[in-house]
Amino acid sequence: MARRPAPAERLSRERIVDAAIDLADAEGIDGVSMRRVAQRLGVDPMSLYHHVHDKGTLLDAMADAVIAQVVPHPDGDWASALRATVLSARSTMLRHPWASRVIEARQAATPAALRHIDTVLDILRRGGFSIALGHHALHVLGSRILGFSQDLFDDSPNARPAPELVALQAREWQGTHPRLAELALAADHDGGMGGCDDDQEFAFSLDLIIEGLEKRRVAT
Repeated sequence: MARRPAPAERLSRERIVDAAIDLADAEGIDGVSMRRVAQRLGVDPMSLYHHVHDKGTLLDAMADAVIAQVVPHPDGDWASALRATVLSARSTMLRHPWASRVIEARQAATPAALRHIDTVLDILRRGGFSIALGHHALHVLGSRILGFSQDLFDDSPNARPAPELVALQAREWQGTHPRLAELALAADHDGGMGGCDDDQEFAFSLDLIIEGLEKRRVAT
């Protein structure tokens, strides 16, 4: 009877990265360590270092693996193709909410990120963008190319104040920050200042960018 290989013999870089992503999805990126990943795989932590040099290398590989999940949508007119591709990236980031933080911390684009950016640039070039305008478009889109953006304030569910606190803050602002008070009381995302729909706001900003780029493309 053939001997069943021990877990360490079946270990691979792909298995390690997949386990680390599963761990990050379950507990957040702060819960990822070489020791925790080894525990998840049932192996000695030192065995991981035969496949990934250190935690930084692991984080690079995790970011690359997540970006590689983005499904490009190159067909159709440039605006529809760009919108669908970016929203596909957005969907990927929502499945792995820790990933944007890791991607932002990388000092260089991963291979999958370079392929994705090349796909976006190809959509623009085939859509009639000059090289210069395509370059500007990449800068304007910024991290939205990869499905996330940097908001001015944290509006995650855990950061949202209770409605009664919003009303109290709005009353305090009325004398000093009247427009903020007006916004606080009028915002219709789940009431008060709480709960902006991040997907809706992301799509809104993306559409504004696409509309502006189309005007520049036509004028070029």
